[in-house]
Amino acid sequence: MNISTIGAGYVGLITGLGFAQKGHNVICIDIDKSKVSQINQGKAPIYEIGLDSRLAACVKQKGNLKASLDYNELLNSAITFICVDTPSGSSGSINLSHVIDSAIEIGRVLAKVNKHQVIVVKSTVIPGTTEHVIIPILEKYSSKKAGKDFGVAVNPEFLQEGKALYCFLNPDRITIGEYNLRAGDMLQEIYRDFPAPVLRTTLRTA
Repeated sequence: MNISTIGAGYVGLITGLGFAQKGHNVICIDIDKSKVSQINQGKAPIYEIGLDSRLAACVKQKGNLKASLDYNELLNSAITFICVDTPSGSSGSINLSHVIDSAIEIGRVLAKVNKHQVIVVKSTVIPGTTEHVIIPILEKYSSKKAGKDFGVAVNPEFLQEGKALYCFLNPDRITIGEYNLRAGDMLQEIYRDFPAPVLRTTLRTA
């Protein structure tokens, strides 16, 4: 499949590289020009043993992973993962500004396409965020309806820094929270070759 990640930091890059190693075509979208440039040179902007060589293999040899600043690259995606950071404020509250910005841009892209796409929330958010914040933004900016015109799912990450790629490729479980059955089915399909049980549930539970 054609897969995209929004955010090319720890979660976004590892997710994108993991799927690229499984043979999918991946685009990592980020607003950081230097990070995008590094990735397109086959150099990881984060440190992990063996990451540079694996990234270079997908970027330069296989040619199935690249980074971009342009959200319009999502036009041909089947599945887009939101992997931006959600830092905590001084009071402990969650900062959703990057998630909101991403949802707005994704919604604008969805307005331009006629095929069904699935938007997957992988960023760490509190229960209810997908239903009450992200989906309304996607619907507003796309003028389309979630569950009908596009799919939505939640797929939380369980990564250990320092061995994140290994953790991604060898999970003990894969959790899929689905807004609609088609979204869950598509997400499960890209995890078909992963050696782990798949747990399918609701957005809030995931």
